Amino acid sequence: MADYFIGLTGGIASGKSALERGFAERGVAVADADLIAREIVEPGQPALAAVVAHFGGQVLLADGRLDRAALRARVFQNDEERRALEVILHPAIRARLHAICADAPGPYAIATIPLLTEAGGRAGYPWLDRILVVDVSPATQKARLMLRDGIDAVLADKMMAAQASRAQRLALADDVVVNEGDIENLRDAVAELDGRYRVLAAEALSGHAQ
Repeated sequence: MADYFIGLTGGIASGKSALERGFAERGVAVADADLIAREIVEPGQPALAAVVAHFGGQVLLADGRLDRAALRARVFQNDEERRALEVILHPAIRARLHAICADAPGPYAIATIPLLTEAGGRAGYPWLDRILVVDVSPATQKARLMLRDGIDAVLADKMMAAQASRAQRLALADDVVVNEGDIENLRDAVAELDGRYRVLAAEALSGHAQ
């Protein structure tokens, strides 16, 4: 079972998913907060009922599933609504992330947490041993976001502004991967970090055993 946990974070469209895939390809267990956030709002889940209770039935599709586009548009235009959604979802996400990481095989596990900074950083996730930030320039981030989501510059700016600043994320970092290059650069970064984390996990395990 893993006993050493890395928090992976970065701004929207910075390359977290690509970095995550790189670790998974090397056999590292990954728990993704975004995937968990989708799972906990499936029909019948308590978190979905709480979302509907706060935001109303207009955030549901005809089949009873969450209308993610409608909810996203609403919370990114209203800071109070965004914070309300985080209060509903974050506790359940945190608990599930920790459980997946603790049950993971191998010496260490990755917890991908896009809103790690916004959720209190190390104070919000005290079980993280190390924080890895994937970093890009705001211009690169905006261009990738517009291309990925098919949105205009106005909404892209709002989505970026709704998150913590680049400086705030970097202030948390133990390790930084600059993702301005191609996929080969990411693979090289993952290989180096994987080696480092395996050593750190072994050292931590040895320290616990003493």
